[in-house]
Amino acid sequence: GVEPSDASPDEGVVEDLPLIDEKAVEQLTKGLLSHYLPDLQRSKSALQELTQNQVVLLETLEQEISKFRECNSILDINALFSEAKQYHNKLVNIRNEMMMLHEKTSKLKVSGINI
Repeated sequence: GVEPSDASPDEGVVEDLPLIDEKAVEQLTKGLLSHYLPDLQRSKSALQELTQNQVVLLETLEQEISKFRECNSILDINALFSEAKQYHNKLVNIRNEMMMLHEKTSKLKVSGINI
């Protein structure tokens, strides 16, 4: 049968690796960067532009929302004014009725009838 070996599976791997050429690594890194970097920089500038546009859009939306709030305030004020006008008319009518009642009671007093 096959018996397990006491040797580590990684044993001898380090010796099998070729020597790493620093210049080759540097050139491969430059090649990789030159391949991906332009796309990444374009993506970065596109994202920056998108972010700036979103900021402008948010500011515009906030301005529009404040305009709507002002419109609602104006509508509320108009409603208050029309309500105030109705109450003023009621008060004028009550005052007129009181003056009319006062005149009637004065005439009755003049006629000799005590109230």
